[in-house]
Amino acid sequence: MSNQIIRDHKRRLLVAKYELKRMYCKAICQDRNLPNKIRYEYFFKLSKLPRNSSKTRVRNRCIFTGRPRSVHKLFRISRIVFRELASKGSLIGINKSCW
Repeated sequence: MSNQIIRDHKRRLLVAKYELKRMYCKAICQDRNLPNKIRYEYFFKLSKLPRNSSKTRVRNRCIFTGRPRSVHKLFRISRIVFRELASKGSLIGINKSCW
């Protein structure tokens, strides 16, 4: 497995671990009815969370090759691997169309 796949997997685990805490802190930071002191305190807590625990740091990668571009979201494989597997008949329900 390539280093990028391992790094992406670790990020996904961090996102899952801190997801609720991050959402809670964000909700309090954005609530304008609360005093600024409390909002600032939770903004500080939000900034202390690990950087890789943010959803935007996760990159969809192919599970076979680790390719970051043109990854099919449903299958989590790149277009190149998708084409190979589809032509071999390894993907159930996927066949070459002809008309």
